[in-house]
Amino acid sequence: MKYAVQWTRSLVFNLSMYLAMPVVAIIYLPWALMSPNGAAAACHAYCRYVKWTASWMVNLRSEVRGTPPTGEVLVAAKHQSFLDIIMIYDAIPRGKFIMKAILLYAPILGQYAHRIGCIPVNRGKRGAAIAKMLADVEKGDKLPGQLVIYSQGTRLAPGVKKPYKVGSAVLYEQLGQTCYPVATNAGVFWPRRGIYRQPGVAVVEFLDPIAPGMPKEEFLALLEQEVETASDRLLDEAGFVPQEA
Repeated sequence: MKYAVQWTRSLVFNLSMYLAMPVVAIIYLPWALMSPNGAAAACHAYCRYVKWTASWMVNLRSEVRGTPPTGEVLVAAKHQSFLDIIMIYDAIPRGKFIMKAILLYAPILGQYAHRIGCIPVNRGKRGAAIAKMLADVEKGDKLPGQLVIYSQGTRLAPGVKKPYKVGSAVLYEQLGQTCYPVATNAGVFWPRRGIYRQPGVAVVEFLDPIAPGMPKEEFLALLEQEVETASDRLLDEAGFVPQEA
């Protein structure tokens, strides 16, 4: 019975979340068309709405730890859930994501992502994808903000391990900026697929920044160690129990 009630609440929450997206987009549309600042304000408003409704509709609260950056930096994050996107974007003033190019064709989401300076990347040959990403990043440098990349290249369920892709290291080297690693346990409460939302406290943690200037290989190894160690700690805190193979 308890599960059925929470599932029903989760369904209502999901419907509310998706219905709110076009409403917020329309309200902010005139400002968003005039300025990227309007698009960013719309995205922040939507993130706050989702976090607020989650807190009382499904008893899922969100907590940001560490010190989110405010300057021109690279943010290399763990990706488990749509919720960690919401939490990271709301925690930084002008986020812009490295994202799958196909998402640009998603109604509302794609248009606003383009407006805030997100960088689309086509999947395919790794070398070509990275070259295209770097060229697009250079074009987007005129838009101030924090560039967010998901270092494993995709959303993974809690406990699933996958090597970190070289794209984060290439960006770190080219941009010459400080990198902020980010860990999370959001996938425990908001899974990749399905309607059910688990009550609890989802955490996104901004870890100690990595100064520019490290060799790419050393940077990538350090990034993976820091993010995976912190994410595993957050999973333990959330009571996550890995499934046996």
